[in-house]
Amino acid sequence: MSYRDRIESMIEARIKAAQRDGEFDDLPGAGKPIPGKGEPYDENWWVKDFIRREGIGEVMLPASIKLARDVEQLPERIRKLPSEQRVRETVAELNSRITDYHLRPSHPFVSVRRVDADEMAAAWRAAKGL
Repeated sequence: MSYRDRIESMIEARIKAAQRDGEFDDLPGAGKPIPGKGEPYDENWWVKDFIRREGIGEVMLPASIKLARDVEQLPERIRKLPSEQRVRETVAELNSRITDYHLRPSHPFVSVRRVDADEMAAAWRAAKGL
């Protein structure tokens, strides 16, 4: 038996022992489809995966899109706030940014309306059961 065969045999033995001992159980992605399988090849797959994994996609969005997304996510965000005062402060800060955008719009142009603080406060109270 050659040196290479002995090394391969030793590696195979360690892999089988690890399988038997359950060291490969519960690995991330186990039992899930291979990401991207069946999709056309994208040479930038690693960049897109990095952006998604590291959560930097938000940073790269234009200011107008970020603002629209903040308005869209506001109802979920206010549910986590501890007080109605914090809800009103959060809405006021967002409305200030919306006003700034209306005064100096940027590409791409997105229609963003100011948020009613009373409606958000009522939604917060309803979510808290108050």
